[in-house]
Formats: sequence, structure tokens, C-alpha cells
Amino acid sequence: MIKTTKNEITKRQKELLFIIYQYIKDSGYPPTFEEMRENLGVSSNQSVVDLLNKLEGKKIIKRNEGIARSIVILPLGYEILGKPHLVAFLGATSAGAPLETVEISGEWRSLSSDVARLQDNVFLLKISGDSMINAGIEDGDIVLVKNQKEFISGDIVLAQIGSESTVKRFISEDKPPYIYLKPENPKYDLTPFTDEMELKGKVISILKNNYWSSIK
Repeated sequence: MIKTTKNEITKRQKELLFIIYQYIKDSGYPPTFEEMRENLGVSSNQSVVDLLNKLEGKKIIKRNEGIARSIVILPLGYEILGKPHLVAFLGATSAGAPLETVEISGEWRSLSSDVARLQDNVFLLKISGDSMINAGIEDGDIVLVKNQKEFISGDIVLAQIGSESTVKRFISEDKPPYIYLKPENPKYDLTPFTDEMELKGKVISILKNNYWSSIK
């Protein structure tokens, strides 16, 4: 008797996974049901739904119900395909005065193998400004940000302030101003934490000279 494992994938499932990958890579968006149907050569959405359910059940993809084009390929999916991870490039944020975030819809970039172990909840941002230069983050650099809800003092974070965002070091201590955002450039002032601020993610890596390096 031949034993099967939970994460084994059929030829048809892999075919759909590859279709999803190519659409994201080429267009910046996952395919629609119609596009998946046409590329698979099937006539019904149910055939596509069944395959997607199988892929999701094996933790190869993830979907957000009720949101169009919401398919995300999980690390196991990239491993099965033998392809580099793709991550959303969301736009620009400030390492100076807070800057309105510019969303660049539909642009994705591949990740090199040294950061491919990360889960799907990461995105790229281009830095504008020089307030983080002593942490090795310079104007024009691209940083990798991981969505998370808990932070410790010393983390370099992406902070949302109203409709604007900024990258700074998060500090929490037992003396005034207690909780604040700290620049890594002496010409910039501390930013005391307020109720309108929200920490959106932790900066975990920086792209320099086409190589990913750790954050100081």
C-alpha cells in the first residue's frame, strides 16, 4: 500500500499554482476565475474552486473570502514550484518628516533566497529621506517590512500617522517621553507617541547593491 502525505500535490493542482504564479509575476495581480478557467481548459468555476480549496487546505495558497484577486502563494507553494518568492512593492515611505504613502498597485518583485524563508505577510517600501542613516537606511533604499502587532523597544518600525507614514526606531522606556519614535540622525527630533499613531510593521531587512542585509 502506497502512503500519501498531506502536502502532496497533483499535476492539475500544480498546473493551477503555476498559472497563479505567472499572473502575479507578469501582471501584479492573481488571475480571475475566468482567466484560471481558460488557462486550465475547463468550463466551470466549480472545477477551479475545487482546485483552489485543495491548494488552500494544503497551505500552499491563502485566500481572503469576498475579496477579488486575493490569492496569495505561501512559502510551500514557492518551494513546490521552485520559484523565487514574490512580494508586493507598496510604494514610498519617509525616513524624515512623515510622508504620505504612495501605493503602487500591481507591482511585485521577487525575493532572493536569503529572505525566502519568510511568510507571506511582508512587503517592500522605498525610503525617502535621511533620518535613519545611522541605522544603515539611506535615501532611496528599499526595505522589507513584516506586518506584525507586537513590538519591542529598539525595533525599527513603519509607523502610520494619520494618512502619512514614516520609518523610525520605536523606543519604550520608563522616563519621559516614555514611548516615542527615534530617528537615527541627530538633526531630527524625537516624535512622542500619540493616539493617532499606529505601528504597521517591523523593518527586517534592507536591499543594498542587490543584496539583502540585516538591520542594525
